[in-house]
Amino acid sequence: MVSLSEPASRMRATPLPSEAEVLLASRNISHALMETHLVVPTVRCAGCIRSIEGALSGLDNVVEARVNLSTRRVKVKWRAGGSPPPLVRTLSQAGFDATLSSFETDGRDPEMGRLVRATAVAGFAMMNIMLLSVSIWSGADPALRNIFHVISALLAAPVIVYSGRIFFESAWSALKVGKANMDVPIAVGILLMFTLSAYDTVQKGPHAYFDAATSLIFVLLVGRTLDHMMRRKARTAVMGLARLMPRGATVVEVDGRRAYTSTDLIHVGQIVLVSAGDRIPLDGVIVSGDADLDTAIVNGESTPVRAEPGTPVLSGMLNINGRIEVRVSRTMPDSFISSMINMMEAAEIGRAHYRRLADRAASLYTPVVHALAAGSFIAWMLATGSWHQALTIAVSVLVITCPCALGLAVPMVHVMAARRLFELRIALKDGSALERAAEADTVVFDKTGTLTFGRMQIVSHTVMGDDLHAALALAACSRHPASQAIASLACEGAQPVVENVREYPGLGVEGRIGRHTYRLGRTDWVQDGAVGDGVGFAKDRTIVGKFELADVLRPDAIGTILDLRAGGYHIEILSGDGEGAVGNLAARLGVKDFHYGLRPEDKVRRLKELGDAGRKVLMVGDGLNDAPALSAAHVSMAPGDAADIGRAAADFVFMGGLDSVSHALRISRKARRLVHQNLALAVIYNVVAVPFALAGFVTPFLAAIAMSASSLTVVVNSLRLSPSPRPSNVKPPPSRIQRVLETAP
Repeated sequence: MVSLSEPASRMRATPLPSEAEVLLASRNISHALMETHLVVPTVRCAGCIRSIEGALSGLDNVVEARVNLSTRRVKVKWRAGGSPPPLVRTLSQAGFDATLSSFETDGRDPEMGRLVRATAVAGFAMMNIMLLSVSIWSGADPALRNIFHVISALLAAPVIVYSGRIFFESAWSALKVGKANMDVPIAVGILLMFTLSAYDTVQKGPHAYFDAATSLIFVLLVGRTLDHMMRRKARTAVMGLARLMPRGATVVEVDGRRAYTSTDLIHVGQIVLVSAGDRIPLDGVIVSGDADLDTAIVNGESTPVRAEPGTPVLSGMLNINGRIEVRVSRTMPDSFISSMINMMEAAEIGRAHYRRLADRAASLYTPVVHALAAGSFIAWMLATGSWHQALTIAVSVLVITCPCALGLAVPMVHVMAARRLFELRIALKDGSALERAAEADTVVFDKTGTLTFGRMQIVSHTVMGDDLHAALALAACSRHPASQAIASLACEGAQPVVENVREYPGLGVEGRIGRHTYRLGRTDWVQDGAVGDGVGFAKDRTIVGKFELADVLRPDAIGTILDLRAGGYHIEILSGDGEGAVGNLAARLGVKDFHYGLRPEDKVRRLKELGDAGRKVLMVGDGLNDAPALSAAHVSMAPGDAADIGRAAADFVFMGGLDSVSHALRISRKARRLVHQNLALAVIYNVVAVPFALAGFVTPFLAAIAMSASSLTVVVNSLRLSPSPRPSNVKPPPSRIQRVLETAP
């Protein structure tokens, strides 16, 4: 039997985890420290963060507790050597339900469905009650007015019970532990408004405020749903990166036996088999076999790297061809993939300290609104002796000071900005990214796949006639990126049939056409003793031509750099490619600051250096290896053809040209100005309206109208972000960038 004195969160269907389960879900980060991740779905504001971190930090053996608001996760570091601290129990007693974190998910979002259903119910009832209210406002006779009030009450009751429970549950969770949040005055105002309206309906009074109660719930739920949609995107990158890796690998035992084993159970020194098409599961060194590896996840390099015995490899690298055996040097918690996930998590936690202006201003509402409403009730009760009049004025104060306009100030601008960006083929994934992009003063580009196309293309070749047909036919037999680029060349005529095809990892592909043997690959392999760059093509061991491949510069890269430089932005290039490739590209673009040969951790380190120097960095990247940097930057963008993880980690994803970077920055700055204006309008509204409500000149009906008018003002001001329509027969004048590109040699 559960004691009534225990918090409600204890009486849940899901039992608290045991010490063994906590230990199993934790990992060693040093010989003396353990780290545990928790999921806390109900964390919503700065007050929640302070409560959670304060409660956990007060436990014995807890060294640090950090809350990630975007992903609603908590990272706790505690001293090893004894029993784990009661983390979940402590949060439960503080009013927060928590579970042990896992990257596994079925993709469902119960909270999102709950918000959508609650918003739909409130919206349906609000529209119908508003229609009835029009008749009442138009002067309906008392009998018809009373009928409409009863119908409105029947429509509003499900909204209060079903849709309003989101605010009631949140308010109760705060109150039962002796605290207050933004939902407390909202819940009190809704309940008082509905109760007073129901009383007046029973007494056949002239006024009822069911329309105000339902519209208040609907407007607030719309803002909360939008906020949830934006925050849920943050966790997608981490989950996608975790899903990239296999759950297990084939372990080769000392006696030659092979067994498929979970990666969590593989230890240092064991040998794992990696077949063609598989990703390397754990960091290690190749002990046998050779293959071409796609290392884009590590350095963003589009050209495969040859790997042979003795070559160190990292988890996540893709085995394009061949069959290799890898001796494990790091277990899963310490692997390259795990370090990338940890970097992205750390970056998100750091970003959690960024608060919207609306959140900071709204945090003052709870004590101020309660004090004003209580003070007005007491004062009018003493002055008139009428509890009905005093309560009516108190409700008016609560309604007129409801933070609807303040709650819409940011989300409405985000909605309009997202629409404007969508018209420019730019997807906004995180509403707060607009504010961060407006603060950016530095733009950092990745090279491969961002400033360039990220795929190999033929820039020239010396293979002609029948030999070209043979080369294209042979290239089509290989999965190597260079071969695929050659095979994509257009050539008239039918291609011959290739027989006895054999691919040599790191060297090339060989096949027989008729009486001749052809080779396509490294120059010194297709013909013994030959030297030179490019991809050689040989007929019977004699070179008949070469293919020159390169990663081609995006056509709008130069114009974008010029535009950003004209806007006063500092520009850098961070790349995992070699010095020559990066240096040549930087020279073509006129970028003086560039860094080459960087791994993901190096890019994150450079971004931290820029941040420590006071710069707000916009990172533009596309590869798997850019995901930690995209998360660590102040704000980030990725092209639509980027790797899945790169797109998931970015705040903006653009499907158009690279000039989308300039468009996003410009719209973000305009959005920031509108947010500031909306916040100012919300403050001015309260400064003007509250004195009238306190003086008794405003009824709950007028308070609801004033509240709706303030919200409408914010919405109309947000609509200014949409561009003015241009006649379809009028073409815009060429931009400065277009003129530069047209006159460029």
